[in-house]
Amino acid sequence: MIATIIRAALLALSLAPAHAGAFSLQWPVACSLGQDCFIQQYPDHDPGPGAVDFTCGPLSYDGHSGTDIALPDLAAMARGVDVRAAAPGRVQVLRDGMPDIALGAPGAPVLDRNECGNAVVLDHSGGWQTLYCHMRQGSVAVQQGQEVAAGTVLGQIGLSGQTEFPHLHLGLRRDGAVVDPFAPRPGEGCGAAETGPALWSQPVPYGPGGLIALGIASAVPEFEAVKAGLPALPRLTRDLPALVIWAHLYGTKAGDSLTFSLTGPGGGILSETVGLDRTQARAMRAVGRRMPPGGWPAGDYEARLTVMRSGMIKEHDSLFFTLRD
Repeated sequence: MIATIIRAALLALSLAPAHAGAFSLQWPVACSLGQDCFIQQYPDHDPGPGAVDFTCGPLSYDGHSGTDIALPDLAAMARGVDVRAAAPGRVQVLRDGMPDIALGAPGAPVLDRNECGNAVVLDHSGGWQTLYCHMRQGSVAVQQGQEVAAGTVLGQIGLSGQTEFPHLHLGLRRDGAVVDPFAPRPGEGCGAAETGPALWSQPVPYGPGGLIALGIASAVPEFEAVKAGLPALPRLTRDLPALVIWAHLYGTKAGDSLTFSLTGPGGGILSETVGLDRTQARAMRAVGRRMPPGGWPAGDYEARLTVMRSGMIKEHDSLFFTLRD
């Protein structure tokens, strides 16, 4: 039944009529947005083959029908992050038992129309439904037919179904049609959110992509290791063969640029700008320098990243560390 609901949503060519009325959503994940989770994708507002989010930004893909609340890495998923009911309702459908294996990874199961993975569907009054996808195997904590209050733990974020990163796909329907909780009015396309209130009980800020993690390594790390939860600062010594700055980002856009810099006790060690030639949901870039003769000077270091978009600073962050004798 979950697969039927998803297919019906994906066949919708435009977002359905909706009026906020008395219906509103609480934040459905036990995380702080912008600190230990972020919104990876929003519902698609392009009626054609393209994809844009409600601000006309790139954080969506063709036919995407929900809000993807993502964790930074697999280590965060392993620690356990609760998924909560966004509004009071009754458990209409649930599924558990699918493994947490990324799409395309060795051992990934044949989905057979189970793209939502481990999931719960809640039925609310007034024709509203919420859908919670990709939960962790064995974590679903409710029973079919159970009445739940807003905030009730439904399960935990996982990697089940059609996904490449740990996240909750929150779907919202009214009378079976897709609704974007950030811009619920029908037929206005992207950029129309200002003309109607969002359905969140508390404001949820829009994030146009950004930095997930900044780290130092002795060699360019594998992307899979970064996505698994590579420590930002491993054990650092003066005899490391290289000092490499790596950055894990989401929502990068073609034309963005990343400027990496590294300074140490003797001044500047590197300053390098990397241009991005394509839009990506997740990306990693790294630059570095080999160890100088005699090893790295002892003392304090700063690694810095500046992200530019359309000629303006979009984000910047620094990482400080010390090399000792």
